[in-house]
Parts: sequence; structure tokens; C-alpha cells
Amino acid sequence: MAAIVVAHLRVVRGGAVVLPDLSIEVEAGEVTGLIGPSGSGKTTLLRAIVGVQLVASGAVTVLERPAGAPDLRRRVGYMTQATSVYRDLSVLENLDYFGRIVGVPAARVEEVLSLVDLADMAAQPVRRLSGGERSRVSLGVAMLGRPEVLVLDEPTVGLDPVLRRSLWNTFHDLAAQGMTLLISSHVMDEAARCDHLLLMREGRILAAEPPARLLERTRASDLDAAFLTLVERG
Repeated sequence: MAAIVVAHLRVVRGGAVVLPDLSIEVEAGEVTGLIGPSGSGKTTLLRAIVGVQLVASGAVTVLERPAGAPDLRRRVGYMTQATSVYRDLSVLENLDYFGRIVGVPAARVEEVLSLVDLADMAAQPVRRLSGGERSRVSLGVAMLGRPEVLVLDEPTVGLDPVLRRSLWNTFHDLAAQGMTLLISSHVMDEAARCDHLLLMREGRILAAEPPARLLERTRASDLDAAFLTLVERG
């Protein structure tokens, strides 16, 4: 069953066509990677899925509801590339504030602090954190309400390899519990961590399949080579 369905989506920004005619489906309960270089339209697509992007034409449905519908606000979590937390508040104060908005108990705030490995920094003002640490606060906010769909825009940028591995393990644990995750990245080695891939370039989807099937189809030695093969094929 598809948790997200995008049909013939066209988006124009600043007079330029960013997404000319894009259609995808994201299966429920999987970790799907939206992989492609910077400027390929990944963020625009994610914004359309969470209902904050003006579209020229096409349809986007999430959990069988139109993207951005009011009743999806508690069912869809979204982490933007830019940190969307209050710099003057501490890590704990941010999570507690957003936790109150979505109506979660204090125990859930403590659980999320541990999940994103920020328990030791709970009292630190966000303005004193590194870029990677601030990103983890934003990720924690997106996870607070146990959303059915979690949309993450470059969640592992600036994180060390150990924490990246830990977060990917967390993503798969969440999927095993029934959550649908759509995660964008421009790092090809993260593609291998996904159940399903959407390879994107210049506003178009080059491939939509599991990593193993992509390697088999392209006869490539790794996913970097597979991506280049698809680009060369046009």
C-alpha cells in the first residue's frame, strides 16, 4: 500500500520549471531514500508532499488525503534542511515546547532526547550547539508525535559516521513499527541503507526500485556507478 502518491506534479519557482511532470509512490512501512545531487528538486518535492509548496498542476496525496490537509498535521512529521527550532531555548525547552503543541507526555520528550543522542546536552541553549547538533534537535522535534509518515530533508548532514549509523538504525526501527520514512540525501553511500530508492536528477526520477535491483539492472559495481550509468543512458 502506498502512503504517498504523487501524480504528474509540476512545480514552477521563480519562472523556472523545477518539477516538470513527476510521479512517484512511496510504500508504507519502508525507508525510502530520495537520492540526488543538490539542485535536483528534492526539497521542492518534499515540500509538495507536506503541503507547503505551491504547485502548478498535478496531485499529491498522503495517507489517502490531499497533501497539507489539516487532519494530516499530527500524522506527518517534517524536518527541513534549515533548523526550525528556537536558538535561545535549550534543547529540552525546545522539545518540551513542541511536545506540548502535539500533546505528547514528558516521557516521550525524554525518549526522543535519547534517540537523537542529545540527553547530555538537554540544558544547552541551541545557539551554542554545532550545526549537526542543531539538526538533531530538529529531527527530535519531527519525531515527537510518533507520526505515521516522517519526511526528512538531509537529516544526516554534518553528523559524524557513528551517529549517522545510529540514526539509520533508528529509522529502520521506526519503519519496523509501521512508520513510513522518506529521507532525502545527496550522499550515495546512504542509498544502500534504504529499502527503496528514488534517484532524482534535474527534476526527474531516474529510477524507483530497491538498491539490489538497481545494481542488478545496471550491472554496476556500486550505487555511485549505477547512478552514473542511468545519467549516461539519459
